[in-house]
Amino acid sequence: MSKLALFGGIPTRQKPFPNWPVFDSSEEQALLDVLHSGRWWSGTQAYHDSPGGLHPSKVAEFESKFAEYHGAKFGLACASGTAALEVALKAAGVGPGDEVIVPPYTFLATASAPLLIGAVPVFCDIDPDTFNIDPARLEAAITTRTKAIIPVHFAGLAADMDRIMAIARKHNLFVLEDAAHAHGAVSSAKHLGTVGDAGVFSFQASKNMTAGEGGIILTNNAEHAEICNSYIWAGRKVGRPWYEHYRLGWNYRLTEFQAAILIAQLSRLREQTTTRMQNGIHLNTLLSQVSGIRTLAVPSSVTVHPFHIYIFRLDSAAFGVERNNFLAALLQEGIPCSGGYSQPLYQNPMFLENKFHSNGQPISASAGWVDFGSYQELCPNAEKACNEAVWIEHRALLGKTEDVEDIAIAIRKIHENRHEFRAVTVSE
Repeated sequence: MSKLALFGGIPTRQKPFPNWPVFDSSEEQALLDVLHSGRWWSGTQAYHDSPGGLHPSKVAEFESKFAEYHGAKFGLACASGTAALEVALKAAGVGPGDEVIVPPYTFLATASAPLLIGAVPVFCDIDPDTFNIDPARLEAAITTRTKAIIPVHFAGLAADMDRIMAIARKHNLFVLEDAAHAHGAVSSAKHLGTVGDAGVFSFQASKNMTAGEGGIILTNNAEHAEICNSYIWAGRKVGRPWYEHYRLGWNYRLTEFQAAILIAQLSRLREQTTTRMQNGIHLNTLLSQVSGIRTLAVPSSVTVHPFHIYIFRLDSAAFGVERNNFLAALLQEGIPCSGGYSQPLYQNPMFLENKFHSNGQPISASAGWVDFGSYQELCPNAEKACNEAVWIEHRALLGKTEDVEDIAIAIRKIHENRHEFRAVTVSE
């Protein structure tokens, strides 16, 4: 039994995992093409002064290619995934006082987007086996003011859209898929982000496709697409004068530079997704043999899982090591990891202190003023996830089979040395 690196031994992993982001001369040339064109803004869908005639903007080209890849009719690119959530909700008619059901185990934007348009996020607990919103708890969260549901495909793993859509149709609710982690994911023969009424993706720096920042809305509804486009472009209307505004919108446009990068990134998505999935499934098999490790369940309907984050649950009692000690040891073994969210969204100071408006006014829902502290009892699975989850960066799955086998070797090494932690407390 080899000594842990944390206690002076040799690390399991002594060479780096693949870097992220992945880029090459394709991105470089695409940026140079935009730079030298002098056309840095997608103010029109085509440029008439280009050599050879009509040339589409890079933004329009990317919107078309990304939508086609996912089997959607319309793609509306914008400044960020957060912006995409705001725009898609507002275009669906969600507004002040409306309630939007969201999971508590996700990035802030899923809940802050409703708040930014005056709506109220209502938290619904997650399924402990998938970390996605639990359809069995959805109907209990629906009130007369509920207008929409935002299921998150967390870490790229598909939420149970069949059950979610059935509940949504029963109650006439808009379904907006938060697919920020799910580029290229497929379940029940459909790309995630195209199952609900609309779907949104992020291109922030950590995502499986990135231009540093950026987002896109996918929809098959022409009217919704038209309104989304208007909101992104400061309330303008296609075909009308430039300084004519029809609704209160934002300047949430994507730049030509970002779109050029994303076109290059999209060309690698299929291959990278296949690699991550093969390695992620292999790692699931290897870790299933380790006491105290519980990998997330991949539904049989999922045919493409992009593993934006590789996640498992650590049962400290069964494994024999407290999570903080485990994470510290795994990092020292050369494995990029973290514990993910330290608390569910509703435990953040913004929610507990009602820091939503400059005048300090709290927000109200169907039951009166919202006490976000009460969600702690309503969302036990989210609370537990924050104490048990171990996240491994997706770049660690972009290498070869032996690379992910190093992850399993490191975890087994910690388990074999679990008795060494009895007299040791490792600080975070």
